[in-house]
Amino acid sequence: MNSFLRGSTNYVWCTTSVLGKGATGAVFQGVNKHNGEPVAVKTFNQLSHMRPHDVQMREFEVLRKVKHNNIVKLLDIEDDQEGRGKVIVMELCTGGSLFNILDDPENTYGLPQREFLLVLEHLSAGMKHLRDNNLVHRDLKPGNIMKYISEDGQTIYKLTDFGAARELEENQQFVSLYGTEEYLHPDMYERAVLRKSINRSFTANVDLWSIGVTLYHVATGNLPFRPYGGRKNKETMHHITTKKAPGVISGTQTSENGPIEWSRHLPPHCQLKAGLKFLVTPLLAGLLEENQKRMWSFDRFFYEVQHILNKKMLHIFYANRANAIEVYMDPEETFFNLKEHIFVQTEVPHSSQLLLMESELFELRVGANSSARGYSATVADDPLMLFNIENNNVTLPAELDLPKFPSFPSGVSVENDASLAKVACSVGHECKRRVEVFSMLDTLMTKAVEQFAGLLKNLLVKLLERTKHLEDVGNSFWEMADLVEIAVMNNEIYQDKASTLNTEMNTLKTAFQRVSDPVHQLHNRFVAEESLSREWTSAYRDLRSPNKNRVNEKSKYLVDRLRDSWQHLLRDRATRSLTYNDEQFHALEKIKITETGKRIKTLLNEDVRPAVELEAECLADWYKKAQTIFLQTQFLHKDVSSHEETLYDIRDRLVQIKEDLKEDIKNDGEVSKIANETTANEQNIECLKKSKEMQSVLRTLLNYQRDIIKTLQVNGELVNDFSTLTATAANDDGEAI
Repeated sequence: MNSFLRGSTNYVWCTTSVLGKGATGAVFQGVNKHNGEPVAVKTFNQLSHMRPHDVQMREFEVLRKVKHNNIVKLLDIEDDQEGRGKVIVMELCTGGSLFNILDDPENTYGLPQREFLLVLEHLSAGMKHLRDNNLVHRDLKPGNIMKYISEDGQTIYKLTDFGAARELEENQQFVSLYGTEEYLHPDMYERAVLRKSINRSFTANVDLWSIGVTLYHVATGNLPFRPYGGRKNKETMHHITTKKAPGVISGTQTSENGPIEWSRHLPPHCQLKAGLKFLVTPLLAGLLEENQKRMWSFDRFFYEVQHILNKKMLHIFYANRANAIEVYMDPEETFFNLKEHIFVQTEVPHSSQLLLMESELFELRVGANSSARGYSATVADDPLMLFNIENNNVTLPAELDLPKFPSFPSGVSVENDASLAKVACSVGHECKRRVEVFSMLDTLMTKAVEQFAGLLKNLLVKLLERTKHLEDVGNSFWEMADLVEIAVMNNEIYQDKASTLNTEMNTLKTAFQRVSDPVHQLHNRFVAEESLSREWTSAYRDLRSPNKNRVNEKSKYLVDRLRDSWQHLLRDRATRSLTYNDEQFHALEKIKITETGKRIKTLLNEDVRPAVELEAECLADWYKKAQTIFLQTQFLHKDVSSHEETLYDIRDRLVQIKEDLKEDIKNDGEVSKIANETTANEQNIECLKKSKEMQSVLRTLLNYQRDIIKTLQVNGELVNDFSTLTATAANDDGEAI
């Protein structure tokens, strides 16, 4: 009886624990005999041993040469105890291969954005290490990229399988053929797959084509070039890859002998957001270039990847479209560039963008000229809030058509049923993702309300403080004007000026009351009483919002049910021949899939989506009121500024009268001096008395002036604060909108 256990000096493995198989061997899960640590053991078959000895030794030599975090770590090279040749012992990547990850129905439309960026970063880093050591892989594909989970829970993607690798300088050529046909450069495909005799050699840059196909596969869940019928349609495959125009990143044939559907864009169902698509699409276009004269170099690839990874990414919630977007900025770009990035994705003009962080204008927080490098980090559930101050509508973004759940035919077909169950899981996962998006919109709409209400509070608090200070300044000016009027009582030249100023002051006081009262009223209503916030709380309380109904948890439960049934049908497919009882359970699992699919689709279409649509309507109603208050605040700010200008004008005229009085008192002092030196008659005594009275009045005026200057300094600071707060709410002429 043959044993499934095999071993080497320090390791043992079981041939039933298969991690992967290739043309020249297989990889099994094993264990270190001395410490029990799990490992991966690569063994070689007879076909491998038929290769020339130097070719067989290449993989060992390459693995000994490379040492990098993004390349699977070599632990040992030992001899199989049964004399079957050498085995390679490597670290075990428990996350499986990227191919298996993409094959999971959860990733039918590609990996989530965060995971895609990890693959991009780690694949690039691993390839750079190979090129730094003058190595070419020659068999890059998702099946040769492993997911490693570190002890602290981090995900690391690692290159593996160096059976086709060899040393090769940047421009050195080779003629031998390796690789997997879907990932082969068209020139290599023509020789290796179509078996055409062409006099052409290849450089290390052919790996870049394989990287491009791999990255497209990771981003979308599909290969970029797909002839009808797949692999068997080899001529069409070659036609697609060689006849595509520069910049085209995919070509698909959907019917036999049908036309090719070309595209320069990633598909709509791809999980990457628009901001990242703008960066990834030209990267793919550069990699998927078959013309050797236009092909990228590795240096260009590494530079472009690093350029993407170095971007400052900002999460932004555009409230008027209830849409979460992402903006990628170069570290040295400024706030103006941010506005331009936002315009590209939302079409909101620069002057209409109101961007908030924690209820504060983002421009005020970071500075208009500061670089994006210093911007505070944002996260998906706590983004910057964007409002269009010229538009008070709120509408949900258009949705892509939901893929259809499959219908199971009657009878039992273990192969077909398992495939349909996988499709059902794929659609279920898409429903779950959309439910999660709607739940996030629920969270973000509430946060948008909180931040805009907070901004209004800040504006009204500053406006009230400024109004009160202007009231204090005005009171000081009125008292000063009264003193001036007293001081010039017996001087006809100044009497008219003082009287006119007093009349203007009284008129201004009455006019300012018409500004001050609304400011106090708005402050009492929306700051002290928080009526705007309470209106939203009251409206939200009556909504059947996704988060209150725990729809994320419900969708996860339903998807888990779909996956359980799919796994059951996979086991049935592996069994092939089912007993009568097994067939009954098989049929029940198909019913379970159908009913569960209906439930998760109903959850999305009849519960979650209508609830969020209603919430968006409530947000629109609330935003109309909030925007009205915002505009009222701008108008009042303008009125207060106008009152301030008039007040300053009166101040200047009062100061002029004071200066004139000062000159007269000086002259009266000269008269008093002469009177003291001569006979002190009654007229001279009266003149002296008048001079002393005017000096007393002047001293009082000077004291008031000092107090007023202090008050004006405080008021000036308030003006600057408020002007900055309202800067983005002004048009090009500087007037409040």
